[in-house]
Amino acid sequence: MLMPIDSHRNAFNPSNRGYHAVYRENAVNHCPGCGRTHWYLGRVLAECAFCATALPLQEAYRQGPAAAPVIRRSRPFEPALNAA
Repeated sequence: MLMPIDSHRNAFNPSNRGYHAVYRENAVNHCPGCGRTHWYLGRVLAECAFCATALPLQEAYRQGPAAAPVIRRSRPFEPALNAA
């Protein structure tokens, strides 16, 4: 069933989404699946070494989807005129 669109009800409110488990750097992180604290860290996810529960890294949200910047040139590469 579709709910009517109401700008006040659909506004972003973090308290409405409930518990959001993330891996926090510089903190003891207990696995929500098994309670242990050993993790394999990747670029975006942390995976429990025992039960393979995956959590997103809290720091990954700050970097955006691409960690490396992409530089595009407006015109093709031109060699230097003074190059010997």
